Amino acid sequence: MNTFAAMNADDSKKTRKGVSKESRRKAKRILKYFKPHRKVFAIGFVFLILSSAISTLFPELMGRLVAAGSLPKSSSDSIWKLNSINSIAIVLVIVFAFQALFSFMRVYIFSYVTERALKSLRAEIFSHILRLPMSFFDQRQVGELNSRISADITLLQDTFITTIAEFIRQTIMVLVCGTLITLISWKLTLVILASLPPMILVAALFGKFIKKLSNQVQNEIADSNIIVQEAYSGISNVKSFANENYERKRYDSVISSVLKLGMKRAKWRSGFISFILLFMMSTIALVIWYGAILQSQGDIEAEDMSRFILLAVFVGASFGSLPDLYSKLVKAIGATEHLMDLMDETSEALNPDHEPIKLKGRVEFKDLDFHYPARPDVQVLHKINFQAEPGEQIAVVGSSGAGKSTIASLILRFYDPTSGSILFDEKDHLSYDLSALRSEMAIVPQEVMLFGGSIRENIAYGKPGATEQEIIEAAKKANAHDFINEFPDGYETAVGDRGIQLSGGQRQRIAIARAILNDPTILILDEATSSLDSESEMLVQDALTKLMEGRTSFVIAHRLSTIRNADKILVLHKGKLVEIGKHDELFAQKDSIYHKLCTFQFMNETTEA
Repeated sequence: MNTFAAMNADDSKKTRKGVSKESRRKAKRILKYFKPHRKVFAIGFVFLILSSAISTLFPELMGRLVAAGSLPKSSSDSIWKLNSINSIAIVLVIVFAFQALFSFMRVYIFSYVTERALKSLRAEIFSHILRLPMSFFDQRQVGELNSRISADITLLQDTFITTIAEFIRQTIMVLVCGTLITLISWKLTLVILASLPPMILVAALFGKFIKKLSNQVQNEIADSNIIVQEAYSGISNVKSFANENYERKRYDSVISSVLKLGMKRAKWRSGFISFILLFMMSTIALVIWYGAILQSQGDIEAEDMSRFILLAVFVGASFGSLPDLYSKLVKAIGATEHLMDLMDETSEALNPDHEPIKLKGRVEFKDLDFHYPARPDVQVLHKINFQAEPGEQIAVVGSSGAGKSTIASLILRFYDPTSGSILFDEKDHLSYDLSALRSEMAIVPQEVMLFGGSIRENIAYGKPGATEQEIIEAAKKANAHDFINEFPDGYETAVGDRGIQLSGGQRQRIAIARAILNDPTILILDEATSSLDSESEMLVQDALTKLMEGRTSFVIAHRLSTIRNADKILVLHKGKLVEIGKHDELFAQKDSIYHKLCTFQFMNETTEA
């Protein structure tokens, strides 16, 4: 079961078993976002009480209106009756007007407070998640995380604007109208109370089964969302393998399950609604029948009978809505708990207002061991030792899974070593402010991720607030200025989702321009030319050469021909650093792993040619 579905299942358990003290404690933390607006919220609560109280006048006035219409038709009484009917009708119109006004004010004020509180919540959660370490994202799918946050905050929005108010209003209606019908006729009230236990029992049985089906539908919908996300994110793979029909069938299979479960749920819900309607109508008929008997015996007046029936309908409707409203409140508490769990995740010690530092560029790995937090049983790096002097070009080579990209992640401090240390300018990595340290670095990855804005915005991402001239100079050094000017909109050209409007080589040069603008001391190139054609590779390689000048550069190499001039080549094998040296030194050792890698790659390139 995926994470999203598991969370829905967890919501189901909370709804069935109630809410724990821990859940309530976490839910209370949401109130801090409403605290700045508590005075306005109090005004909205006053309008809620007023709108609920005035609703109870409707049955009373309707009863009097019915009674006024049944007065004797004598000439003297006729005028009085007409005046009475008109007076009651006018009062009813006034009541309706005030009810509409109070309801409008209540909804508007609750919306005013909720929208502002949730704006603060959204901003804080987004900011907090951005500050979470890479180990957090390793264990979660971003699509599920985003869907969960959106669903939870939407649920809270509905809860604070509507659900809480309705729950309080309906509770007031049950208490006030229930008291009134008891005062009118305790005998008829007992008839209603006697009918409640079987209705509650059947409703509970129906509700439990329908809730189970609803959760199954939610889980299936979550699975279908994952398929949609994967298909759209990997659309190039879908099309390159001509698997549109396969993905359609895969999605159709899941939504067919949704349809099947949805129709099953609809059948049971229809039966449940039919039962409730039958039961309520039967109860009303029973009350009218018994009321007629009491009226014939002189125990109740016609006016009181009319008022009782109307009040009883109000009680029934309000009472029937409470379980569903309570269920929504429990789900909202569960949603709040999920959001607070995210807020409880330990974030990185980032400081946007850090004091700037200027590294010389010396990097040293000292007796470093590492395994990923999500896979403690798999040792990725073993006792890694090497030094990179300022301005040196360090190439990192090895077969797939040897630990090359992990070296880059550790330099960027996406993770900390399991044991051992990383020294920057002979100081331990933990002694630096994390934000200040990363501001001295830049990476040009193999798969460049551009943001969905303009070319200008993507280059400026390396230095927010950069001038126009700085952006153009960076583009020129990255061999990007010419192709940018070929676009009708130049630097304002939209790159599309993840840069899809640009070729691979163009995206790489935008990323290089971004890194140039950042002006890092330490540069990481993660197989930056491995997926390019010869012409694009030549342009990108020339730009990279300019970029590496005067910087400590770590080049994770796929094509070994690009690192012949590296100052040091680190050869990794199964997480161990087995060889260090220059190209000529390592290649001359016939039994070295580096020699084998070069020979194997040369043979493949010759075969392909």
